[in-house]
Amino acid sequence: MPDDSLSLPARLYLLSWDTEKLKVTGATDLHHLVRAGALTELAQRGLLADVEGIATPVDPDAHTGDLVLDGLLELVEESRPRKWKAWVTLRARVTLDAVRAQLVAEGYLRAEKKRVLGLFPSVEYELARASAVDGLRAEARQVLVGPVPVADVSDRDAALVALAAAAELRTLLPGKDRKIYKDRIEELTDRSGAAAPALKKVIQEVRTAVMVAVTVGAATGAAAGG
Repeated sequence: MPDDSLSLPARLYLLSWDTEKLKVTGATDLHHLVRAGALTELAQRGLLADVEGIATPVDPDAHTGDLVLDGLLELVEESRPRKWKAWVTLRARVTLDAVRAQLVAEGYLRAEKKRVLGLFPSVEYELARASAVDGLRAEARQVLVGPVPVADVSDRDAALVALAAAAELRTLLPGKDRKIYKDRIEELTDRSGAAAPALKKVIQEVRTAVMVAVTVGAATGAAAGG
């Protein structure tokens, strides 16, 4: 995929951008998706392990060199033991903020400081490299629709598409496509955890937690609108 140096949470965040309307889609639940990406990458790298359902750091001295991933790893290490699904939502905006700051530093985003009602500081983000996002999306669509066999897809690329589908990310997966590619999405989810049976269980749990968060968010939004 374009710029494979980007972490999984960073790529999920960029995929959420609609490059025609130049705005983020699914903003209500985006922090959950980004956090799920970070958890998945740490698990795939062998830095977070599943110990009786608990997300557990493998080595307290281990680092990835990525500020977003290392920040989450430190947070998990310093907190009381929690299950994977709890980490999908707990303080998830911290990871989202870290991803956006990283993407600003790397030139993918522009940040503009403003004040709400003239009093409260706020930051608005603009997409600076729409072509890079278009390239990322094109590659992700190829993973989703084929023709490359799922067995030949990297576990990282498989996780990208599986998590985006779980979050119902319309920029990658319009509503009608969720039924069309349902079986392939399930295969990509399995492929995401192909390295070990325990990893497969972790990714299934993280993916399910994202789906629950999105469903709850949609229900809450509908209730508020009504």
